[in-house]
Amino acid sequence: MKMYLALLALAAPSAAWAADSVSLTSEVLVEYVKQQADGSSRVVREEPKVVTPGDKLVFLLSYRNGGAQPAGGFVVTNPIPPEVAFSGGESEGAIVSVDGGKSWGPLPSLKVANADGSVRPATPDDVTHIRWSFAQPIEAGRAGQLSFRGVVK
Repeated sequence: MKMYLALLALAAPSAAWAADSVSLTSEVLVEYVKQQADGSSRVVREEPKVVTPGDKLVFLLSYRNGGAQPAGGFVVTNPIPPEVAFSGGESEGAIVSVDGGKSWGPLPSLKVANADGSVRPATPDDVTHIRWSFAQPIEAGRAGQLSFRGVVK
């Protein structure tokens, strides 16, 4: 089954900040190992045309404070597309939600209710959102990038 990248566009991040001067852009790349002519291999990231189950994806979220003042209270929340299994946040300080954004924490601290009422530890497949809260203001002119990984279901 092939899935077109348009389905992944539903995973657009949202941002909240104290100043309207911070811009946020997102990009999704497929990552794979490419064999070289000399027999070696290297990891390649490129814009996908079509993704299929098992493809490894890297979600990149770039931010920039284009204003003249530091921007405090900056938070980025990104939903995980239902067609993608979360496989980790690469940027420091990320927390996740397994209930559609109602509660947040490090994955090992979260629980999921089963249909029978019992509770189990949350797994990466349960993650519905990822969030970063900046402890320090983003200085004027500063740019950076956040990222997380997923695998197409």
